[in-house]
Amino acid sequence: MKAPDFLILYEHTVREYESDLLLKLELERRGYTAEIRQLLDPKRLAWVFGPAAKRPKVLVASCMYDDAALNSHVYNNVGRCDKVVNLHWEQMLSDTQEEGDWFNMNGSAKRCVQTCWGQATARRLQAHGMEPKNTPVTGAVMMDFLRPEFAGYFKDKAALCREHGLDPQKRLHLYISSFGYASMNDDEVAELSKMAGTDFTGFARTNRESMQKTLQWFDEYLAAHPEVELVYRRHPSEWNSPALQALAAKRPNFHVIFADSVKQWILAADDISIWMSTAIAEVYMAGKTCFILRPQPIEHEYDPVIYKNAAYITDYAAFAAALGRAAAGSPPPFPIERAVLDGYFDPDPRPAYQRMADLLEEVYKNPPRDTPMGPGFTPHFNLLKYLALAGVHWLYRHKWEPKRVFALCPPLASFAQRIYGYVDKAHLEPDEIARMEARIRPFIQ
Repeated sequence: MKAPDFLILYEHTVREYESDLLLKLELERRGYTAEIRQLLDPKRLAWVFGPAAKRPKVLVASCMYDDAALNSHVYNNVGRCDKVVNLHWEQMLSDTQEEGDWFNMNGSAKRCVQTCWGQATARRLQAHGMEPKNTPVTGAVMMDFLRPEFAGYFKDKAALCREHGLDPQKRLHLYISSFGYASMNDDEVAELSKMAGTDFTGFARTNRESMQKTLQWFDEYLAAHPEVELVYRRHPSEWNSPALQALAAKRPNFHVIFADSVKQWILAADDISIWMSTAIAEVYMAGKTCFILRPQPIEHEYDPVIYKNAAYITDYAAFAAALGRAAAGSPPPFPIERAVLDGYFDPDPRPAYQRMADLLEEVYKNPPRDTPMGPGFTPHFNLLKYLALAGVHWLYRHKWEPKRVFALCPPLASFAQRIYGYVDKAHLEPDEIARMEARIRPFIQ
């Protein structure tokens, strides 16, 4: 099988695959070949050790922070390659993260092409030693689906409400939750803190207390406003929350729904409230009314920097008044200044997927901009990982879970089951991919 011109690697299906597919279809429209693979897909030895002429020409990564990532994501997939472009999915950071070492790239990763959604990120990376040629501003591909050019891509409010048993005639309020720590007990928080080397105890308490107060606001508001349907878009870690279950049982117009994408709900909602999710940028791009609910302050080291100096709602009376103004057709201004958001999400008139494809095409056609696998980089092929991935994928194809297959060897069972779980979470069936392609293709210009 001939290697593609571009190999696009993804980590998280929900976060990345739709955007990767949009980019792939645009590259194919231009006459190139492209393949999307997951980071834990089996490795192809012919690409790693075969002649350079038979390997993918450009590696499009999902993240690229240091030499270990360069080795794992690039060398162990396509061998030596100096044409590495990082889609750079983590750009909405706290001030502590922006100032720290990790998110500003290290070692040979500084010589990769680190794409930036806006000028603010490009300036930050350059201030930490990266060259302008390696920090191009492309815009954020995932935001393209909210552009006017993609009108009709998502279901409208009426269709979405009917699908989920909601009344489309009622006002639809969306709450985007980030209370990922609220459902953790003290032991789980302690274990996570130990693994990360950071004490999350205080932030977990902030999660719990903020969630409790926010749900009290919703309870009071929904009791007084039966004409409102409130959809609570839970954080993935809130899968077991008695507080959410209790409020849903108490208020028939409170709904905990995780199905469909955040973008889908944003576009369908009449107005939106949020705590600290970076999805506020998508709300902004969609031109929707938004409120930031902060019953109590958030520790700055965890708060995304775009929330600095934003307008917060800190008590129930202000919350009810703001929703009342929105319902009357005179909502408050967007809570984050436009200049701040435009600094992180470049407001170019051209869609980001076209600008990103321009960059990839330029990288493909020309000599490497830099030498990430030059002096200072030591390649290492991880044979154990190669064998482990091959074995786990074989088990996955046969639907044999390692915890049962290796039940007599608990350490092996635990190790293999963890990889098996990652593979299962990222897996997409061919017919599902085909449906996604068919849905996106008409919007490619």
